[in-house]
Amino acid sequence: MTTFNMEDHSHRRFNPLTGDWILVSPHRAKRPWQGQVEKMQETQRPAYDPACYLCPGNERAGGLKNLDYTGTFVFTNDFSALLADAPDGHDGDGDLFRAESERGICKVICFSPRHDLTIPEMELADIRRVVDVWQHEYTELGNKDFINYVQIFENKGSIMGCSNPHPHGQIWASSLIPNEPQKEAVRQGEYFATHGRTLLSDYLARERALTTRLLVENEHFTALAPYWATWPFEAMIISRRPTAHIGLMNDAEKTALADIYRRLTILYDNLFEVSFPYSAGIHQAPTDGHEHPEWHFHLHFYPPLLRSATVKKFMVGYEMLANPQRDITPETAAARLRALPTVHYRQR
Repeated sequence: MTTFNMEDHSHRRFNPLTGDWILVSPHRAKRPWQGQVEKMQETQRPAYDPACYLCPGNERAGGLKNLDYTGTFVFTNDFSALLADAPDGHDGDGDLFRAESERGICKVICFSPRHDLTIPEMELADIRRVVDVWQHEYTELGNKDFINYVQIFENKGSIMGCSNPHPHGQIWASSLIPNEPQKEAVRQGEYFATHGRTLLSDYLARERALTTRLLVENEHFTALAPYWATWPFEAMIISRRPTAHIGLMNDAEKTALADIYRRLTILYDNLFEVSFPYSAGIHQAPTDGHEHPEWHFHLHFYPPLLRSATVKKFMVGYEMLANPQRDITPETAAARLRALPTVHYRQR
């Protein structure tokens, strides 16, 4: 009888942060590939674009004018998905039709005045300023009595729905805790109640002992391909100290966060020698006025590219109707990323 092997045989993996399962089919990654493998022809962008609504001094789509900023620049989204003055209310009929109002604030963070840069091409000191903005906005927004969760995220690349290539991220602060952080809150709370330690502290200790899925590390953070990863080159950044949120981080930790964010995204860009698209975001404690010792600061990176700069993974069929599935294992993905140069391909 054949002995089960995780690198050869289909299996399910459990995500302890959400309680979800993913189907892994490593044997499918061994089939011949006859599709696209070409590199994408990249467009060289100018350092300043007079038509860009995020560049310094330019007029935005809503009619307001940007400051002539030289570092980071934050403003309230002109077309916010959440509104601070939304009135309280609800609608529905019994258990089957339910709706309720949602208040919130949406902001845009321009990472740099340079239109032609992205995080992996920025200087460490400039990325550190972005981290400072994250900390400031998390604290300021979280102190508002109607804000209970602050979601900080970045969409990079048009393939991820990013409407403007200027380096920027977003913050959506809401009165209710969104679905994904809420699932993680429940699972982390259960684990902490049972073990007296954060779930990600124990998980990170095991990953660092095994090393097979580690990508890059520094004194305060580890980047790795999670055991339960769904996307081909999915990654997490986890704080070494079980910090509940970015507001508790000291100067050394903030610099280290900027450093590992840059190093991970350089690996991404070097994989297919393209400005690598992804959605990335911070998961951290709610701002509901309660202590959250169960929460452990981390970031998720969800990049869609699969085999080349132009071939992406889609969530279709079984993945939409049953549960997510992947072919390349997280261990294989981690090995490929670890083997890449640490200097950005445009600088070599």
